[in-house]
Amino acid sequence: EMCAVALVRGNATLDGADEVGFKIDMPIFTVSHVANLTDTHPQTLRQYDRLRLIMPQRTEGGARRYSLRDIDRLVQTQKLSQENGVNLAGIMRILELQEENRQLKRQVRRLVDEAASAERNIFAASADGNIVEVQRSQRAKDWRRDIRVPQRELPSSYARGNNGDSQYNDYASNDLEDDRSIVLWRAFGL
Repeated sequence: EMCAVALVRGNATLDGADEVGFKIDMPIFTVSHVANLTDTHPQTLRQYDRLRLIMPQRTEGGARRYSLRDIDRLVQTQKLSQENGVNLAGIMRILELQEENRQLKRQVRRLVDEAASAERNIFAASADGNIVEVQRSQRAKDWRRDIRVPQRELPSSYARGNNGDSQYNDYASNDLEDDRSIVLWRAFGL
């Protein structure tokens, strides 16, 4: 119930509740409970259900049960309708797009996590030809980190002489386009 109150007050988001482990699709709130939480008439909730705007799940006996996701949709509906003057068709479209956006963000997070996991892992073939995952050793991870060399920039072809006056080095004019280079040198102990 604390999470539902936070959603109604605007102190929490549905994504935040999902990230910290709340079961946002669990149908636990009755019509009267949601009506009291959101200061909405129960008949309005039933009308939203008939219009398929906010469709709570049903118990075996047919009673409506609202989830945190339903409460969030109700809060968004009230805000769009009362504060922004959006009609119900517009609200339905906005809520659809918000849900699509939420799902796409979740998918991106999952793909980023998978990519990070894949970067940490190595695959090899076992004796029977099956592909197996092999964890990199800490030594291999340290080696990858250690071979990263700081980049140093060579002086430009236009440099200052010993007495402080500016002069061009003895480069051909077409070399001036390539007047900066990056050198990656590292002394490896063998």
